Amino acid sequence: MKLFAHRGVSGEAPENTLAAFKAAAESGAHGIELDVQLSKDGHIVVIHDETIDRTTNGTGYVKDMTWEQLRTYDAGSWFHSSFQGESIPSLEEVLDVVTAHHDSMIINIELKNDQIDYPQLEEKVLELLNEKGMKEQTIISSFNPESIKKVRQLDSDIETAFLFEGIPANILDRTKPLQVNALHCDASFAQSPTGRIVMDMGMPLRVFTINTMEEFQLLKKANVSVVMTDYPGLFLDHL
Repeated sequence: MKLFAHRGVSGEAPENTLAAFKAAAESGAHGIELDVQLSKDGHIVVIHDETIDRTTNGTGYVKDMTWEQLRTYDAGSWFHSSFQGESIPSLEEVLDVVTAHHDSMIINIELKNDQIDYPQLEEKVLELLNEKGMKEQTIISSFNPESIKKVRQLDSDIETAFLFEGIPANILDRTKPLQVNALHCDASFAQSPTGRIVMDMGMPLRVFTINTMEEFQLLKKANVSVVMTDYPGLFLDHL
């Protein structure tokens, strides 16, 4: 089983910032998970919410601001004053941090396009990964099945995963046309009879977001492939 740092080490640093990803690279985690959207002028930015309200000192939608505007907001002080000055990073900046600190780290990029359509998001992400030579260590995931289909059409080799919540009985029917390599699910699915059937069929399960030892041990026993956590250091010694 592997550990992915969820939005970086987001239990100890502001989520989806360079500080959180540097901490992840130094933590011993096998991978990082992050979220991407597009700015008004087409830059790939790393942020979870469609608005900047929760994780910065600004307000408004990511899609309505240019990259230069987004960079002016403080994305660290909400977490702790010691992170004042952290900004919303670009995907390129995060990839460079990974390369500098832990060049073999797995990168799970979630395309945040299930609420807002970002034209060309898939193309831009794939282009950057190819430019950086990091496609082989990357997983692209999304709650949006159409986006996963598009990624597969653009690049038949890159690893993809479908994100979902709960225990849908028809999950295999839903995902078969997507030709994904894995499913990203919550703990309830991983521990369900359906989850066991899926794993027995050879489909890896990567589970979000596990932050207690009790949950971790149950998932370890269930033999899931990856646990995503805000606190990778909590579990590394128990793998």
